[in-house]
Amino acid sequence: MSAPKLWAVLPAAGSGRRFSTTELKQYQMISGKTVLEHSVTALYQLPLAGCVIAISPQDTFAQQIDFQHPIEFCLGGQERVDSVLAGLYHLKHLAQADDYVLVHDAARPCLHRAQIEQILAFCQSNEAAAILAVPVRDTLKKANAEYLIDKTISREQLWQAQTPQIVKYALLMQALETAIVQKSLVTDEASALELLDIPVKLLLGRTDNLKITYPEDLALADFILTAFHLGNTALSNKQ
Repeated sequence: MSAPKLWAVLPAAGSGRRFSTTELKQYQMISGKTVLEHSVTALYQLPLAGCVIAISPQDTFAQQIDFQHPIEFCLGGQERVDSVLAGLYHLKHLAQADDYVLVHDAARPCLHRAQIEQILAFCQSNEAAAILAVPVRDTLKKANAEYLIDKTISREQLWQAQTPQIVKYALLMQALETAIVQKSLVTDEASALELLDIPVKLLLGRTDNLKITYPEDLALADFILTAFHLGNTALSNKQ
């Protein structure tokens, strides 16, 4: 039996209102490239069989980018679940049921080599699903409607989800279709898998796997990517 292939889907049809009401965060520039280009390049550290980006019908910019990697496009939807499902439908005649799909945020450009190695190891395990995540380390407060502290939430056993989220193709399709039929609120792929009681493994991520959410995140992402580049250069020189 052949080893499962790896496919990537990036939902990039959202408006990103927390970043700006007029500008899309995935097309902001860092070191001469868009955030989306950096996110795609990070994924292509993996031996991908293909990569699909789900964009909005109004997006006239994405297909003009020279990604320097094989990229296909499909039309996304209003919500993340719609865009990811559109990406899966686009792969319907290419991906096998047991292939892995890596769903990655279009605005998460700082994927470290150590995480790539974890993902590769997981994909050799034949397990159903996993996500990168980090334990919550800050004290959490629940507020009331007046922005006053209601209570402190225990952070024990709490994890902050990241991407890529890695799922067998057929299972992810089933989970997302179920979520839409049930009109369930799912904010990531793992929450859709929970509806079907599919176990999802936590792979220890890194805090520098930053998702661009606010304008000030761009400078931090630039710093992280520069540090990655310097670290890789130093490693190459040693070898």
